[in-house]
Amino acid sequence: MALKQLILNKQIKERSSEIDKLLSQRSDLEKQENDLERALEEAKTDEEISTVSDSADDLEKQVKDLDEKIAELQKEKQDLEDELAKAADPTDQKPKDGEKRKMKKFKVTEEELAEKRSAINAFVKSKGAEKRDGFTSVEGGALIPQELLQPQLEPKDIVDLSKYVRSVPVNSASGKFPVISKSGSKMATVQQLEKNPQLANPKMVEIDYSVATRRGYIPISQEMIDDASYDVTGLIADEIQDQSLNTKNADIAAVLKTATAKSVVGVDGLKDLINKEIKKVYDVKLFISASMYSELDKLKDKNGRYLLQDSITAASGKQLLGKEVVVLDDDVIGKSVGNVVGFIGDAKAFASFFDRKQVSVSWVDNNIYGQLLAGIIRYDVKATDKKAGFYVTFTIG
Repeated sequence: MALKQLILNKQIKERSSEIDKLLSQRSDLEKQENDLERALEEAKTDEEISTVSDSADDLEKQVKDLDEKIAELQKEKQDLEDELAKAADPTDQKPKDGEKRKMKKFKVTEEELAEKRSAINAFVKSKGAEKRDGFTSVEGGALIPQELLQPQLEPKDIVDLSKYVRSVPVNSASGKFPVISKSGSKMATVQQLEKNPQLANPKMVEIDYSVATRRGYIPISQEMIDDASYDVTGLIADEIQDQSLNTKNADIAAVLKTATAKSVVGVDGLKDLINKEIKKVYDVKLFISASMYSELDKLKDKNGRYLLQDSITAASGKQLLGKEVVVLDDDVIGKSVGNVVGFIGDAKAFASFFDRKQVSVSWVDNNIYGQLLAGIIRYDVKATDKKAGFYVTFTIG
C-alpha cells in the first residue's frame, strides 16, 4: 500500500476513534436527559422545577455542541474516505516504482473472481453438466464465493436481525457451543501473597446446534439463461441476498418469540420491566412490531413531548426510555397484522446464529416446470440465555 494510503487510513481511524468517544458522551447526555425527565415528574415546588429547567438548558447546549462536533468529524472522515477510494483505484493512476508487484497481485485477485464467476455462469447454463477448473461444488451444487455476495447499499429501513444476535461461524454441520450465563458474579479483592479466595463457579451450559439447509427457488427459466447476455451470477447473488435476509429474519424472530411471555400495560409497565425484571448486565433493546411502534409513537410525557425520540447513537435511529427501538413487520415478530407485541431484552445474549457460511445454487426437480434453479443457505438459530429478555404483549392501559 502506498504511503499516502497508509496516512489516509491512519487519519480515518483517528476520526473514527474521536467520533466513537463523542457518541459515547452523547449517549451519557441522553441518559442524563431521561434522569431530568423523571426529576421533573417528581418535582413538587417551583424551586425544584426551576432547578430542573436550568439543568435542562445546560444539557441542551452540551448536546448541541456535541452534535456539531460529531457532524464536523463525520464530514472530515467522509472526505478522507473519498480521497482514499480515489487513491486506491488502479484505473485512476498509474502504479509507481515499487508498487507494481502489489498492483499485479490485485489484478490476479480480480482475474480469479472473474474466473469463478464465469465458471458459475457455465454451471448454471449447462444445468450442472459443465464444471470448470476453480469451480467448487457442495452436494452437487455450485458454491458461491463470499466475495461475489458482498451486500449492496440497502435502504436504511431494512432490518437485518443477524446483526443484533451473536454470530458464531461454524465449520461443521452440528456441534456444541458453550455459553456462560451473565450471573453478575464479582471478583474478590486479594492482598499480596494472600491465598486465593473462593470464587463463584460460572454457570456454563452447552447449546446443541444443527445446521439446516434452507432452499428457495430463483426465478430464472431455461429460456432466460439461453438468451442471457447479462451476468447470471450477479442476478443469482441479488436474489439470494433478498431471500436470505427474509429467511434469517423470520428464523431469528421465531427464536426471540420463545422468550418468557409477559403482558405489559402502558409506559410505566415498560419502565418496570426494563428497570426491575431484566438484569443490568444485559444490553436491552426493544424489537417491536410496527403496530406496537405506532402505539408508542403517539405517547407523550406530562410536558407534551413525544416519548419516542430520534437518536444518532442508535443504529435504528429511534429510542424509548434510553433504549434502542428496532421495528419489524407485525407478522415477523408477531403472528399476524395488528399484533402489538415485541421482544424486549438483550438479543445478542438471548440468541446465537450459527453460520455455516456456505451459499450455493443447484438445479432441482420440479413437478410443474421440470427443473428450477434453487438458492441454498445453511445455518441454525438457537436460544442461548433465556433470562436475557421477555416476549411482550403491550396495551396502552
